[in-house]
Amino acid sequence: MRRRPTVATFRSDPLFPRIERAVDAILKTSKVVTPIDVLVGMHLLTPEKVQDWRCGRVPYLERVINCNLTRLSRLLRILRFHVHDLNLVPSTIDYRRWGKGRKQRLRFTKTGDARLEAAYATHFVWPGKSTFHPPARSDGLTDHTSVGSPP
Repeated sequence: MRRRPTVATFRSDPLFPRIERAVDAILKTSKVVTPIDVLVGMHLLTPEKVQDWRCGRVPYLERVINCNLTRLSRLLRILRFHVHDLNLVPSTIDYRRWGKGRKQRLRFTKTGDARLEAAYATHFVWPGKSTFHPPARSDGLTDHTSVGSPP
């Protein structure tokens, strides 16, 4: 079984390149990265399933994510480390049902675990006024430069 990713090891995790690509794609058009957008960008969730959940036709989001819960938890943890390195600011959002009727709070998980619910509901915002630009890393590379690419 794979060890839990840490701040020191998350970049070597097999999920990291996919998460990094999804975040990069989001930041090219937006200043806000959400776990839902990352899941859609990784093709683990479809926009149609998100719409169904937002309208209350799906009881909790994890039910329609094409990924097991262990891997999903790992993905959320790596995402949090990565956006921290990009200097994005966390902001918790209250997700409410769309459409007519009572605007009840939407659930992300079957169990309703507070830590997981908060992990899904946290958006990461680029605080700069201009478009996103990656911070320089201490090793001279930027977060968007892969180790194997030519200079």
